[in-house]
Amino acid sequence: MKLIEIGRKISELRTEMDMTQWDLAEGICSQASISLIEQGELDPNATTLYQIAKKLGVDVNYFFHIGSTPRLDYVNEVEKQLRELRVLQKYEDMMRIVKGEEKNPIFYRDHVRLQYLYWHKSIYYFEVKKDYDKAVEQLDVAVALVPAVNRAYTEHEIEMIMTRGAYEYSMGHVEEAIQFYKMVGKVLEESSRILQDKSIKSRYYYNLARAYTKIGKLEESTVLLTKGIEWGIEHDELYTMAEFHYQIGYNYERMNDYKQALEFLDQSMALFNLRSENPYKTFLADKRTRFLEALHISS
Repeated sequence: MKLIEIGRKISELRTEMDMTQWDLAEGICSQASISLIEQGELDPNATTLYQIAKKLGVDVNYFFHIGSTPRLDYVNEVEKQLRELRVLQKYEDMMRIVKGEEKNPIFYRDHVRLQYLYWHKSIYYFEVKKDYDKAVEQLDVAVALVPAVNRAYTEHEIEMIMTRGAYEYSMGHVEEAIQFYKMVGKVLEESSRILQDKSIKSRYYYNLARAYTKIGKLEESTVLLTKGIEWGIEHDELYTMAEFHYQIGYNYERMNDYKQALEFLDQSMALFNLRSENPYKTFLADKRTRFLEALHISS
């Protein structure tokens, strides 16, 4: 067991969990000791190593298998592929990777990595198998693997909460969805860290706003969407900018304010057209025609 390898892995896991050395040390040892352990200059005793492993959400035996685990860039590549397949909604391909990696020691010995796989397995059950109960069960298992006690939520865990909200919204449980989205908002508000994936906050604004629209809270929805646009401009995050403008236009449409609705619809159309593919082109054009007719304006 090489101390430098153990120290490096502890540092990597701690960073991924968004923990400081002080956070990890709390209730275990001093911050200085954690620093020395991570530098490979201090050999932690069995009790200390067990407590560190528990706090990082991995089995203590994980540190004895470091020499046989694949390189970190392999793990990053797997996670990158899963994310891309999830975004592209290629769920069958996504599940094939999940099934293969579940047998890989670096995943089944590492609860953080395994959590990521179970999250994607949950999405597969919901989107492909249409099995809400199984999807929720898998998501609960994923969350329980790494209890969020005395530490901040990871970005992946924030996304898992958002995923649960999406399940509830899709099932028509809008009030339940709102509660999960609000949980995400609370986590983001309490955290002072800089998000690596800025789209998380954009999706939070959009999903909560859309849920408010669904239950008729149109003004609250528009306020959130406006905040989302302002935040996106400030942080150069354009992930859902087209959707933000469309949803505001839809809110005005619901209020029969077709002048404002048309203004935001036109902005959303321009933003959608910047994408390589725009599957909503015909739908948006038809809606624009209806707005013009309602305003008695010739196109």
